[in-house]
Amino acid sequence: MWSSQTTNPDTIVESRRGEYLISTDRARLDLDVIHGFLTNCYWAKGVPRDVVARANEHSLCFGVYDGSGAQVGFARVISDFATVAYVGDVFVLDAHRGRGLGKGLMECIMVHPALQNLRRWILTTRDAHGLYSQVGFTPVKFPERYMELHRADVYEIRKMT
Repeated sequence: MWSSQTTNPDTIVESRRGEYLISTDRARLDLDVIHGFLTNCYWAKGVPRDVVARANEHSLCFGVYDGSGAQVGFARVISDFATVAYVGDVFVLDAHRGRGLGKGLMECIMVHPALQNLRRWILTTRDAHGLYSQVGFTPVKFPERYMELHRADVYEIRKMT
């Protein structure tokens, strides 16, 4: 469980999962690992490093670290800490998958003291429905109410300008 019971999102909270540590300590984040994964994944293909850095600056970030302290997983939450939270950029590096780290990461996010009593949680996924359903996510009840403006090629356009 978390070593801190604060509602301040800037307070560092940590949880041990066997030999792994899940932490919100920004000083531990390895931008090379985070960007390296995201720029090659289906949902953020080609994302520039400075965009990842800026996104992390404005999010509550959760890093997963192995026994040597190397970053092996990540997730971030965008929230007003009062009504809504969006979970994004969730990953565990291939070499560390199959150890329950994704589920542990999501459990830590869901019990974070600064994220309690929110009315709505949102995320999008192409292939991890099973993971997210384990912590309470369901398909959108009223999809006709949701809208989006999705600019899938925004990173390519940025490179051309």
